[in-house]
Amino acid sequence: MAKVTVLGGGGWAIALAKVLHENQNDVTIWSFLQKEVDELQRERENKIGLPGVKISEEIKITNNMEEAVRDSEMIVMAVASSFVRSTSRSLKGIVTKGQIIVDVAKGIEDDTFYTMTEIIEEELPECEAVVLSGPSHAEEVGRNVPTVVVIGAKRQETAVKVRDMFANKYFRTYISPDRKSIELGGSLKNVIALAAGIIDGLGYGDNTEAALITRGIKEITALGIKMGGHSRTFYGLSGIGDLIVTCNSKHSRNRRAGVLIGKGYSLKEAVSEVKMVVEGAVSAKAALALAKKHQVEMPIVEAVNAVLFDGKPAEEAMWELMLREQTREYKDLEWE
Repeated sequence: MAKVTVLGGGGWAIALAKVLHENQNDVTIWSFLQKEVDELQRERENKIGLPGVKISEEIKITNNMEEAVRDSEMIVMAVASSFVRSTSRSLKGIVTKGQIIVDVAKGIEDDTFYTMTEIIEEELPECEAVVLSGPSHAEEVGRNVPTVVVIGAKRQETAVKVRDMFANKYFRTYISPDRKSIELGGSLKNVIALAAGIIDGLGYGDNTEAALITRGIKEITALGIKMGGHSRTFYGLSGIGDLIVTCNSKHSRNRRAGVLIGKGYSLKEAVSEVKMVVEGAVSAKAALALAKKHQVEMPIVEAVNAVLFDGKPAEEAMWELMLREQTREYKDLEWE
């Protein structure tokens, strides 16, 4: 039995803690918020983040990071992306050389444009940072709904070890060396999911949404390749797979926020209504800055930024996308 620590008390943290506990690991959940720790200890449930999923009495819950992390074989970083750096800093002096830290937060840091594993490695250069991503809503993982994810790591041995700790009959895990693409796919799809929700909120239909998803993965892939990623990964679980589920699912907070924005809510009002972190709003500015830096056309990302931050009406942004100059679908395909 391996000791595993899950950092974070939200729905995804609890769902993964449940998976790891059912796989016969000794699991500890840590939260920065003492109030959250008290509620989880008392209720054995996160009634907002993951209602109806009980936390086993065998899973420890604490606010003491050193106690939670000491002798842990694997740490799961399940805090919001905006807290990955500060949480990593709190681990300094506690983690040991070679410590495996599995990031499950999805985002790009606003000022550095770092992915989450890059942040972890900068703060904790002695650790092995791994990413777990794919089409996987906590609400379904918590109910043992069959789910498939991909694990990205620099070393194959590390990827295999993490895979074996998570894998069971309802949680299937693939491994990959393409950590960069996995993280970019998981981050950028949230921006496209906001756009999908906006389209729904405006009252448009399946044709429009299917086109958005298809062109969205093209934008994500084009940027990812320029940043050193591999196209095949973007057409896999952490790319098109995660994009489909986030754009279509009732569980997607990014989509829900987009629906509200399409109906006329401001970003602030939409986030307040959703009551959870809307990662797409955090990543949208970074995505646009990266597009400009790498000279990649990302009209959907541009439109989302204009609606979120520049006050452009969503309807106007949608028609601007439709009325762009007509062109080929793939410019490198030639007629004979």
